[in-house]
Amino acid sequence: MHIGILSRNPKLYSTRRLKESAISRGHTVEIIDCLKCFINITANEPTIHYKSQKKKQMQLKFDAVIPRIGASITDYGCAVLRQFEVSETYTLNQSVAITRSRDKLRAHQLLARKGVQIPLTSYAHASNATDELIDFVGGAPLIVKTIQSTHGKGVVLAENAKMATGVINAFRNLDADFLVQEFIREANGSDIRCFVVDDKVVAAMERKAQEGEFRSNLHLGGRATEVKLKPEERQLALKAARVMGLEVAGVDIIRSARGPLVLEVNSSPGLEGIETTTGKDVATHIISYIEKAKERSPHRGREKG
Repeated sequence: MHIGILSRNPKLYSTRRLKESAISRGHTVEIIDCLKCFINITANEPTIHYKSQKKKQMQLKFDAVIPRIGASITDYGCAVLRQFEVSETYTLNQSVAITRSRDKLRAHQLLARKGVQIPLTSYAHASNATDELIDFVGGAPLIVKTIQSTHGKGVVLAENAKMATGVINAFRNLDADFLVQEFIREANGSDIRCFVVDDKVVAAMERKAQEGEFRSNLHLGGRATEVKLKPEERQLALKAARVMGLEVAGVDIIRSARGPLVLEVNSSPGLEGIETTTGKDVATHIISYIEKAKERSPHRGREKG
Protein backbone atom coordinates (compact mmCIF):
# COMPACT_ATOMS: atom_id res chain seq x y z
CA MET A 1 0.00 0.00 0.00
CA HIS A 2 0.90 3.64 -0.43
CA ILE A 3 0.16 5.25 2.93
CA GLY A 4 -0.08 8.95 3.74
CA ILE A 5 0.48 10.20 7.29
CA LEU A 6 -1.04 13.61 7.99
CA SER A 7 1.47 15.10 10.41
CA ARG A 8 3.00 18.55 10.73
CA ASN A 9 6.30 17.20 12.06
CA PRO A 10 8.00 14.12 10.59
CA LYS A 11 10.39 14.02 13.56
CA LEU A 12 7.68 13.35 16.14
CA TYR A 13 8.02 9.96 17.80
CA SER A 14 4.54 8.77 16.79
CA THR A 15 4.99 9.83 13.17
CA ARG A 16 8.41 8.18 12.93
CA ARG A 17 7.23 4.93 14.48
CA LEU A 18 4.23 4.64 12.19
CA LYS A 19 6.42 5.29 9.15
CA GLU A 20 9.07 2.78 10.28
CA SER A 21 6.48 0.11 10.97
CA ALA A 22 4.72 0.61 7.63
CA ILE A 23 8.00 0.46 5.69
CA SER A 24 9.10 -2.66 7.56
CA ARG A 25 5.89 -4.34 6.40
CA GLY A 26 6.55 -3.47 2.74
CA HIS A 27 4.50 -0.30 2.33
CA THR A 28 5.54 3.08 0.96
CA VAL A 29 4.91 6.14 3.10
CA GLU A 30 4.66 9.89 2.64
CA ILE A 31 4.36 12.35 5.52
CA ILE A 32 2.13 15.26 4.61
CA ASP A 33 1.64 18.57 6.42
CA CYS A 34 -2.10 19.06 6.07
CA LEU A 35 -1.74 22.86 6.34
CA LYS A 36 0.14 22.74 3.03
CA CYS A 37 -2.71 20.86 1.35
CA PHE A 38 -5.37 22.53 -0.76
CA ILE A 39 -8.46 20.89 -2.13
CA ASN A 40 -10.54 21.01 -5.28
CA ILE A 41 -14.20 20.52 -4.41
CA THR A 42 -16.00 19.27 -7.51
CA ALA A 43 -18.91 16.91 -8.05
CA ASN A 44 -17.15 14.56 -10.44
CA GLU A 45 -13.52 14.38 -9.32
CA PRO A 46 -12.70 15.77 -5.86
CA THR A 47 -8.94 16.05 -5.40
CA ILE A 48 -6.34 16.96 -2.79
CA HIS A 49 -3.17 18.81 -3.74
CA TYR A 50 0.03 19.51 -1.85
CA LYS A 51 2.76 22.09 -2.21
CA SER A 52 5.71 22.41 0.13
CA GLN A 53 8.77 24.64 -0.12
CA LYS A 54 10.89 21.79 -1.46
CA LYS A 55 8.36 20.20 -3.81
CA LYS A 56 6.30 21.37 -6.73
CA GLN A 57 2.53 21.15 -6.53
CA MET A 58 1.30 17.55 -6.75
CA GLN A 59 -1.97 15.71 -6.46
CA LEU A 60 -2.15 13.35 -3.50
CA LYS A 61 -3.36 9.80 -3.96
CA PHE A 62 -3.04 7.17 -1.25
CA ASP A 63 -4.41 3.73 -0.51
CA ALA A 64 -4.79 4.69 3.14
CA VAL A 65 -4.38 7.82 5.25
CA ILE A 66 -3.38 7.98 8.92
CA PRO A 67 -4.45 11.28 10.52
CA ARG A 68 -2.14 12.69 13.18
CA ILE A 69 -3.95 16.02 13.42
CA GLY A 70 -3.04 18.31 16.31
CA ALA A 71 -5.79 19.92 18.36
CA SER A 72 -4.83 23.44 17.21
CA ILE A 73 -5.56 22.58 13.55
CA THR A 74 -8.56 20.29 14.02
CA ASP A 75 -10.88 22.22 11.70
CA TYR A 76 -8.56 22.47 8.70
CA GLY A 77 -7.02 19.05 9.27
CA CYS A 78 -10.45 17.42 9.31
CA ALA A 79 -11.47 19.35 6.19
CA VAL A 80 -8.50 17.81 4.37
CA LEU A 81 -9.31 14.39 5.82
CA ARG A 82 -12.94 14.70 4.67
CA GLN A 83 -11.71 15.34 1.16
CA PHE A 84 -9.85 12.04 1.24
CA GLU A 85 -13.03 10.39 2.51
CA VAL A 86 -15.08 11.94 -0.32
CA SER A 87 -12.54 10.62 -2.83
CA GLU A 88 -13.05 7.13 -1.30
CA THR A 89 -9.61 6.82 0.26
CA TYR A 90 -9.50 4.66 3.37
CA THR A 91 -8.84 6.84 6.43
CA LEU A 92 -7.93 5.53 9.86
CA ASN A 93 -10.45 7.32 12.10
CA GLN A 94 -13.14 9.33 10.36
CA SER A 95 -13.13 13.12 10.41
CA VAL A 96 -16.54 13.15 12.12
CA ALA A 97 -15.21 10.88 14.89
CA ILE A 98 -12.17 13.12 15.40
CA THR A 99 -14.24 16.31 15.63
CA ARG A 100 -16.72 14.81 18.09
CA SER A 101 -13.92 13.53 20.34
CA ARG A 102 -12.14 16.91 20.29
CA ASP A 103 -15.27 18.73 21.49
CA LYS A 104 -15.31 17.73 25.16
CA LEU A 105 -18.91 18.84 25.68
CA ARG A 106 -20.19 16.85 22.72
CA ALA A 107 -18.07 13.85 23.67
CA HIS A 108 -19.39 13.81 27.23
CA GLN A 109 -22.98 14.15 26.01
CA LEU A 110 -22.55 11.21 23.62
CA LEU A 111 -20.85 9.05 26.24
CA ALA A 112 -23.54 9.79 28.82
CA ARG A 113 -26.30 9.10 26.29
CA LYS A 114 -24.87 5.64 25.62
CA GLY A 115 -24.50 4.79 29.31
CA VAL A 116 -20.71 5.20 29.52
CA GLN A 117 -19.89 6.20 33.10
CA ILE A 118 -18.18 9.61 33.40
CA PRO A 119 -17.51 12.02 36.27
CA LEU A 120 -20.42 14.32 37.17
CA THR A 121 -20.23 17.17 34.66
CA SER A 122 -22.05 20.50 34.21
CA TYR A 123 -22.01 23.23 31.58
CA ALA A 124 -23.68 26.61 31.23
CA HIS A 125 -23.24 30.01 29.65
CA ALA A 126 -25.37 32.24 31.90
CA SER A 127 -23.31 34.23 34.40
CA ASN A 128 -25.89 33.72 37.15
CA ALA A 129 -25.60 29.91 37.08
CA THR A 130 -22.28 29.61 38.94
CA ASP A 131 -23.79 28.21 42.14
CA GLU A 132 -25.84 25.67 40.17
CA LEU A 133 -22.79 24.48 38.22
CA ILE A 134 -20.96 23.87 41.49
CA ASP A 135 -23.93 22.12 43.11
CA PHE A 136 -24.50 19.82 40.11
CA VAL A 137 -21.07 18.21 40.57
CA GLY A 138 -21.36 17.85 44.34
CA GLY A 139 -19.53 21.01 45.35
CA ALA A 140 -15.81 21.74 45.74
CA PRO A 141 -13.20 20.51 45.25
CA LEU A 142 -13.95 20.38 41.53
CA ILE A 143 -12.30 20.63 38.13
CA VAL A 144 -12.85 23.41 35.60
CA LYS A 145 -11.60 22.70 32.08
CA THR A 146 -11.92 24.41 28.72
CA ILE A 147 -13.76 22.53 25.99
CA GLN A 148 -10.61 22.35 23.85
CA SER A 149 -8.07 21.57 26.60
CA THR A 150 -5.22 19.17 25.73
CA HIS A 151 -2.20 17.73 27.60
CA GLY A 152 -3.65 19.06 30.86
CA LYS A 153 -3.59 22.69 29.67
CA GLY A 154 -6.72 24.70 30.40
CA VAL A 155 -7.55 22.44 33.38
CA VAL A 156 -7.81 23.95 36.88
CA LEU A 157 -8.48 22.38 40.28
CA ALA A 158 -10.64 24.55 42.54
CA GLU A 159 -10.16 23.30 46.08
CA ASN A 160 -12.99 25.23 47.78
CA ALA A 161 -16.25 26.98 46.88
CA LYS A 162 -14.75 30.47 46.87
CA MET A 163 -11.96 29.42 44.51
CA ALA A 164 -14.44 27.53 42.32
CA THR A 165 -16.60 30.64 41.97
CA GLY A 166 -13.55 32.73 41.08
CA VAL A 167 -12.25 30.25 38.49
CA ILE A 168 -15.65 29.84 36.83
CA ASN A 169 -16.16 33.61 36.65
CA ALA A 170 -12.63 34.09 35.28
CA PHE A 171 -13.21 31.53 32.53
CA ARG A 172 -16.54 33.17 31.71
CA ASN A 173 -14.96 36.65 31.55
CA LEU A 174 -12.51 35.27 29.01
CA ASP A 175 -15.53 34.14 26.96
CA ALA A 176 -14.16 30.57 27.09
CA ASP A 177 -16.40 27.52 26.79
CA PHE A 178 -15.76 25.26 29.75
CA LEU A 179 -16.98 22.29 31.75
CA VAL A 180 -17.24 21.92 35.51
CA GLN A 181 -16.52 18.39 36.70
CA GLU A 182 -16.36 16.53 40.00
CA PHE A 183 -12.94 15.89 41.48
CA ILE A 184 -12.28 12.18 42.13
CA ARG A 185 -10.18 12.44 45.27
CA GLU A 186 -9.72 8.68 45.72
CA ALA A 187 -7.91 8.44 42.36
CA ASN A 188 -5.01 10.15 44.14
CA GLY A 189 -3.71 11.93 41.03
CA SER A 190 -3.62 8.88 38.76
CA ASP A 191 -5.45 7.70 35.68
CA ILE A 192 -5.15 4.89 33.14
CA ARG A 193 -4.51 5.28 29.41
CA CYS A 194 -6.03 2.41 27.44
CA PHE A 195 -4.77 2.19 23.86
CA VAL A 196 -7.53 0.78 21.66
CA VAL A 197 -6.95 -0.61 18.17
CA ASP A 198 -9.63 -2.52 16.25
CA ASP A 199 -11.92 -2.95 19.26
CA LYS A 200 -9.09 -4.37 21.38
CA VAL A 201 -7.02 -2.80 24.17
CA VAL A 202 -3.51 -3.51 22.89
CA ALA A 203 -1.67 -1.73 25.74
CA ALA A 204 -2.44 0.09 28.97
CA MET A 205 -0.47 2.23 31.40
CA GLU A 206 -1.21 3.93 34.68
CA ARG A 207 -0.08 7.55 34.90
CA LYS A 208 0.67 9.10 38.29
CA ALA A 209 0.94 12.85 38.82
CA GLN A 210 4.08 14.25 40.37
CA GLU A 211 3.81 15.43 43.97
CA GLY A 212 1.80 18.63 44.33
CA GLU A 213 0.10 18.16 40.93
CA PHE A 214 -3.35 16.69 40.24
CA ARG A 215 -2.87 16.22 36.48
CA SER A 216 -1.24 12.93 35.50
CA ASN A 217 -0.18 13.93 31.98
CA LEU A 218 3.32 12.79 31.08
CA HIS A 219 3.90 16.20 29.45
CA LEU A 220 3.52 17.69 32.94
CA GLY A 221 5.99 15.38 34.64
CA GLY A 222 3.69 12.45 35.42
CA ARG A 223 5.18 8.95 35.76
CA ALA A 224 3.85 5.89 33.97
CA THR A 225 3.89 2.16 34.68
CA GLU A 226 2.31 -0.74 32.84
CA VAL A 227 -1.00 -1.78 34.41
CA LYS A 228 -3.24 -4.82 34.25
CA LEU A 229 -6.80 -3.78 33.53
CA LYS A 230 -9.80 -5.13 35.35
CA PRO A 231 -12.42 -6.66 33.01
CA GLU A 232 -14.86 -3.80 33.63
CA GLU A 233 -12.15 -1.24 32.82
CA ARG A 234 -11.31 -2.96 29.56
CA GLN A 235 -14.98 -3.13 28.53
CA LEU A 236 -15.53 0.51 29.45
CA ALA A 237 -12.57 1.63 27.32
CA LEU A 238 -13.81 -0.38 24.33
CA LYS A 239 -17.34 0.96 24.67
CA ALA A 240 -16.11 4.55 24.84
CA ALA A 241 -14.06 4.14 21.64
CA ARG A 242 -17.09 2.59 19.90
CA VAL A 243 -19.37 5.44 20.98
CA MET A 244 -16.92 7.95 19.50
CA GLY A 245 -16.65 5.88 16.31
CA LEU A 246 -12.86 5.63 16.60
CA GLU A 247 -10.89 2.67 15.26
CA VAL A 248 -7.77 3.82 17.12
CA ALA A 249 -8.15 5.70 20.39
CA GLY A 250 -6.51 6.52 23.67
CA VAL A 251 -9.20 6.16 26.32
CA ASP A 252 -8.37 7.73 29.66
CA ILE A 253 -10.20 6.25 32.63
CA ILE A 254 -10.05 6.91 36.36
CA ARG A 255 -10.72 4.55 39.25
CA SER A 256 -13.40 5.90 41.56
CA ALA A 257 -15.30 4.56 44.57
CA ARG A 258 -18.25 3.81 42.27
CA GLY A 259 -16.17 2.08 39.59
CA PRO A 260 -14.16 3.16 36.54
CA LEU A 261 -15.09 6.44 34.84
CA VAL A 262 -14.08 7.75 31.41
CA LEU A 263 -12.25 11.08 31.51
CA GLU A 264 -11.49 11.51 27.81
CA VAL A 265 -11.28 9.74 24.47
CA ASN A 266 -8.27 10.84 22.41
CA SER A 267 -8.43 10.42 18.62
CA SER A 268 -4.66 10.90 18.05
CA PRO A 269 -3.05 9.22 21.06
CA GLY A 270 0.72 9.49 21.25
CA LEU A 271 2.82 6.35 20.94
CA GLU A 272 5.96 7.32 22.85
CA GLY A 273 4.61 7.00 26.39
CA ILE A 274 2.65 3.81 25.82
CA GLU A 275 5.39 2.01 23.85
CA THR A 276 8.17 3.09 26.20
CA THR A 277 6.21 2.13 29.29
CA THR A 278 4.79 -1.20 28.14
CA GLY A 279 7.44 -2.31 25.63
CA LYS A 280 4.66 -3.15 23.17
CA ASP A 281 4.86 -2.38 19.45
CA VAL A 282 1.66 -0.37 19.18
CA ALA A 283 2.66 1.14 15.82
CA THR A 284 2.69 -2.31 14.22
CA HIS A 285 -0.73 -3.08 15.71
CA ILE A 286 -2.03 0.01 13.90
CA ILE A 287 -0.43 -0.81 10.53
CA SER A 288 -1.58 -4.43 10.79
CA TYR A 289 -5.13 -3.24 11.43
CA ILE A 290 -5.05 -1.00 8.34
CA GLU A 291 -3.93 -3.98 6.27
CA LYS A 292 -6.82 -6.10 7.54
CA ALA A 293 -9.33 -3.29 7.09
CA LYS A 294 -8.24 -2.74 3.49
CA GLU A 295 -8.36 -6.48 2.78
CA ARG A 296 -11.91 -6.72 4.13
CA SER A 297 -13.15 -3.72 2.17
CA PRO A 298 -10.61 -2.81 -0.53
CA HIS A 299 -12.81 -0.13 -2.12
CA ARG A 300 -14.46 1.19 1.02
CA GLY A 301 -14.81 4.93 1.22
CA ARG A 302 -16.00 6.97 4.14
CA GLU A 303 -18.85 9.28 4.94
CA LYS A 304 -19.61 11.53 2.00
CA GLY A 305 -20.08 14.72 3.97
